[in-house]
Amino acid sequence: MTISNLQLNSKEEYLSHYQQSVEHPEDFWAGVAEQFVWKKKWDKVLDYDWENARFEWFKGAQLNITENCLDRHLKNRAEQAAIVWEPNDPNAKNRILSYKELHQEVCRFSNVLRDQGIKKGDRICLYMPMIPELAIAQLASARVGAVHSIVFAGFSATAIASRIEDSKCKMLITVNEMYRGAKTINLKSICDEALKAAPSVEKVIVYEHTDAETNIEAGRDLLWKELVNDVSDHAEAESMDAEDLLFILYTSGSTGKPKGMVHHCGGYMIGATYTFLNVFQYKEGDIYWCTADIGWITGHSYIIYGPLAAGATTLMFEGVPTYPDAGRFWEIVEKYKVNQFYTAPTAIRALQKCSLSLVESKDLSSLKTLGTVGEPINEEAWQWYKKYVGHNQCPIVDTWWQTETGGIMISSLAGITDEKATYATLPLPGVQLAIMDQDGHEIKSQEAEGRLAIKFPWPHMARTIYGNHDRYKQVYFSAFEKMYFSGDGALRDKKGFYRITGRVDDVVIVSGHNLGTAPIEDAIDEHENVVETAIVGFPHEIKGNALHAFVILHDDVVASERLVQEIKELVSSTIGPIAKPDKIQFVSGLPKTRSGKIMRRILRKIASNDLSNLGDTSTLLNPEVVEDLINSKV
Repeated sequence: MTISNLQLNSKEEYLSHYQQSVEHPEDFWAGVAEQFVWKKKWDKVLDYDWENARFEWFKGAQLNITENCLDRHLKNRAEQAAIVWEPNDPNAKNRILSYKELHQEVCRFSNVLRDQGIKKGDRICLYMPMIPELAIAQLASARVGAVHSIVFAGFSATAIASRIEDSKCKMLITVNEMYRGAKTINLKSICDEALKAAPSVEKVIVYEHTDAETNIEAGRDLLWKELVNDVSDHAEAESMDAEDLLFILYTSGSTGKPKGMVHHCGGYMIGATYTFLNVFQYKEGDIYWCTADIGWITGHSYIIYGPLAAGATTLMFEGVPTYPDAGRFWEIVEKYKVNQFYTAPTAIRALQKCSLSLVESKDLSSLKTLGTVGEPINEEAWQWYKKYVGHNQCPIVDTWWQTETGGIMISSLAGITDEKATYATLPLPGVQLAIMDQDGHEIKSQEAEGRLAIKFPWPHMARTIYGNHDRYKQVYFSAFEKMYFSGDGALRDKKGFYRITGRVDDVVIVSGHNLGTAPIEDAIDEHENVVETAIVGFPHEIKGNALHAFVILHDDVVASERLVQEIKELVSSTIGPIAKPDKIQFVSGLPKTRSGKIMRRILRKIASNDLSNLGDTSTLLNPEVVEDLINSKV
C-alpha cells in the first residue's frame, strides 16, 4: 500500500469520496480495503441487522493485522523508524525501533506466548507503562490470535481484577516498576493484589523496567528477559477471520460499571488506518506524535495500529507533560522535529496556565498539524494552541470519536477541509450522521441542534460489549430506530459543520427550562481569569434543579465575591439570567477519567451533598482532587 492510494488531497476529493461513501458505502469501503494485505479476500463486504445489533464487515476474509503493521513494510522500509521512544527522564537514553527490529521483537515475543500455551482466542491482560515492550506485547498478542485487554497503568488493583475477571484473562503481562514524573510506582505489587481476586490468570510475565528487586511467585511469575533469550525471531502470523476478536477495551466507567468494548480484526484495521492518514495528512518521512496512553482507544488506534499499518514513524512518550517542567512537550517536539501533534484539551489548558516562555523558547517550526481528542475544546484553549504552538501556521483537527466508534468520525482534514474553532466540523467519508429531536425524529434542516446519531454502520464500530450483548443493544441502539446513538448532543451550523455540545445527560432542567451545560461552561471559560469550568445540577426546592459551577482559575488569580458576580453577569449576558449558576465553587481541579472526560457523576454528588457511594475514584486521572472538592465545598 502507498499512502497516496488512501489519502485525500483536496476539498473536492473529500466531497466526491464522501458522496460515494453515502450512495455506495459497500463499494467505497471495499475500495479502501483493497489497499491492505489479506490472506483471503471477503465473500461479502457487509451484513447487518439493526434490530439485533449485529454487524459484520468483510465476511469470510482472512488476515492478520500485524502482517499489515509490520511484515509488508519490510521490503521498502525495513530500516525506517517504526517507534521512537522518549523516556520519562529527559537525561535517560531513548530507543528507536526500525520496522525490521520491531518485527523481530514481536516475533520473539509471539514465540514466548505460544511457548506458554497461549492460543487463538485466549485473553491476555496488559498492565504496563508507555514503553516499547507494551507495543511489542500488544502486537505479539494479535500475531498469535490472542485477544488483548490493555488496562491503563494507573488503575487500582480492584479495577484490574474486575477487568480480568470480566474477560477471564489467562495471562497478565506487566512490569516491576514504572516511572511517572518524579514518582516510581511498583506495578507488580498492584498486580499481586489484583490477582487475589482474579483466579483466571495462570501466568504472569514481568518485564524488569527498573533495577528494583521483583517479587516472583514460583509457578506463576516469569521474567520477560529470560523468556526471550534464545527464542527465534521468526513467527508465523495466525490466520484470523475479519470478524474475529482483536481486543477488548474497557470504558472508564464514568457512568457506571465499565463496559468491555469489543473490536474485531478487519474493519478496525481499515478504519484506524484510513482515518489516521486523512485526518492528520501524514506524509512519507514525517514524525507523528500522539501523547495519549496506549491504555486508551486513542493509543490503540493512533499510536499503534493506524500509524504502523500506514508505515508511519510513531512516537511513544513514557512521561507526563509537566516533568521536569511544563515545557517537556515542546522540548520533545523540538528534539524529534515532530510534524503531527495530537493531544487532549485537558493538557492544552494545563500548559496554557504556565509561563509562555516554556513554549516560546522552543523551536516548533517542524509542526504541520495539531490535533485535539477526548473532549470538545473551548475557544480560549483553541486560540492559544493555534497561536503559541502552531504559530498560526498549523491547521487544528478537533476530532470527535469514542471507544465505541474505534476511530475518528468527525474532523476536519488537516489543510484540506476548513476548520472552525470549537467545531469538529465535517463527518469523514463513510460516516452518515443525523441530529435527532426529543421525539426521536431526524432534524432535516441545515441548522439543527439535538442528539447525535449515526444512521449507517461503519467498519471500525465496536461489535458488542464483551459477555453482554443485550447491554450493547440497550445502550447504543434502543434510543432511535435503526441508528447508533452516541450519547452526545450536537449542533450543526449553516455550513454543515458539527459541534459537540456534551453528553445529553449533561442537560439540567431549571424551572422547566432545558439547559445544556456546555454553552454555560463555554461562557464562563471566556472570563479572562478562568481556565476551565464544569456545570452540574443539584436539587432545588423551588426551581426543581439549580446550577452548581466548579471553576478553575489561573494560578495567579485570587477567588473573590467580585469574581463570583462577574461570572454570573457574564453568563446572564451571554446566555440569559435563567442560566446563572446558583453556586460557584472555585477549585484546584476537576475529577477526570484518563481520557479527559469529566466525572460529572462525582460532581453531582458533591453539589448535592451526597457523599455516599462515590465509586472507585482510584481510576481517575487525579483521584486526590475529589477530597479537595469536598473540603472546599461552598
